[in-house]
Amino acid sequence: MLKRYEKFLEEFDGALLKYFELHKDYIKCKKGCTDCCIKGEYPYSRLEAEYLMQEFMNLPKDIKDDIRRNIIIIKEEKLKHKGERFTYTCPFLVNSQCSVYSHRGIDCRTYGLACLQQDGKVKLPNCATLGLNYSELYNPKTKELNITDPIKQDLRIDHCLRSPLAEKYELECGEIRPLIDWF
Repeated sequence: MLKRYEKFLEEFDGALLKYFELHKDYIKCKKGCTDCCIKGEYPYSRLEAEYLMQEFMNLPKDIKDDIRRNIIIIKEEKLKHKGERFTYTCPFLVNSQCSVYSHRGIDCRTYGLACLQQDGKVKLPNCATLGLNYSELYNPKTKELNITDPIKQDLRIDHCLRSPLAEKYELECGEIRPLIDWF
């Protein structure tokens, strides 16, 4: 299954490159920017979690130890959390870098793009409110994005992993839940 998922990712990443190129005038993402890794829920399917762990096993011991510590801290914080939505820094962000970048999930791969959802609304990346991607098209007062050419594919994880491309590779993705809940 993981080999089929890798082939799916090759095609999926090719499409994403085109999307990022199409919107390059709106995208501020660059190496070293970690705003999308600092506060999120990071939805992962079972398949993505298995793929991620495959890369984790190949990491140097000191990086794995850092990630394990991060996971313990996040799990402790989650136990104390008293609210609806628990957000946290991705445990795989080590020394301001993604330690599993080549095996990151769909949500991480698509983050930063404004796309048209099936309900007709444009999904805006949170970084637009921080003055980053699409910020020149975003009105903070109305919380609306004035964009005429959003990506026409719904890039939410559940839609990507149940897309015709996913069907082509006969992916069985399993349940989707926040990354921290896989540990």
